[in-house]
Amino acid sequence: MKLHKPEPHWSGAKPPVIEKSQIPKHVAVVMDGNGRWAKNKGLVRTEGHRAGEAPLFDMVEGAIEIGVKELSAYAFSTENWKRSPEEVKFLMGFNKEVLRRRRDQMNELGVRIRWIGQEKKLWSSVVDELLEAEELTSKNKVLTLNMCVNYGGRAEIVSAAEALARDFKRGKVSKFDEKSFTKYLELPSDVDLFLRSSGEQRLSNFLPWQSAYAELVFMDVLWPDADRRTLWKAIEEYASRNRRFGKA
Repeated sequence: MKLHKPEPHWSGAKPPVIEKSQIPKHVAVVMDGNGRWAKNKGLVRTEGHRAGEAPLFDMVEGAIEIGVKELSAYAFSTENWKRSPEEVKFLMGFNKEVLRRRRDQMNELGVRIRWIGQEKKLWSSVVDELLEAEELTSKNKVLTLNMCVNYGGRAEIVSAAEALARDFKRGKVSKFDEKSFTKYLELPSDVDLFLRSSGEQRLSNFLPWQSAYAELVFMDVLWPDADRRTLWKAIEEYASRNRRFGKA
């Protein structure tokens, strides 16, 4: 299959020129501010979520253009079940629709889609769409898009610790250390850049282990107003920082 190139941004904007070594390999994105965006426009909250689809996939194209290799999107957290039944129902159906609507486009761009999260409580139809998207795109190598649906960082850590302890006790693992522990995580790769929209400044239980040494960038833009330029601006900020990893 011949791969498609990302569509140019409507504004004509191009990615900034940054040294390849200064481009983050893995970017985690908290897509925050949909509800406030809708409220500001006199709309119901679900319309904010609906408007948040386009920014994510524009950001995917922008990530490909600038050379990011992995993008993790916080699509639905384990805490989101606490929202109203109406909003949860919408989000379940919307996640399913987005996957079905976008998977062919992502496949044509060479994007590998991975599902990170728990199956417990998820609609079976959403699980089916996630697994079909994974299968369709499994051989793609341009960019990995981790769709974090029903994901919680603390739950991931507890589950990994339990599995490692079990295998250590059975003699399947010789060491109980950070390196062996990481292999039991759903998402083992470290995050380089942690980007959150809406101006809020917290991790919200998103990839806490993987983000231990991530550069945190909080953008004062509501998610539906974000696009690839938001990502590029965050990467410029990332490139300007000195990552020491504990060294002097």
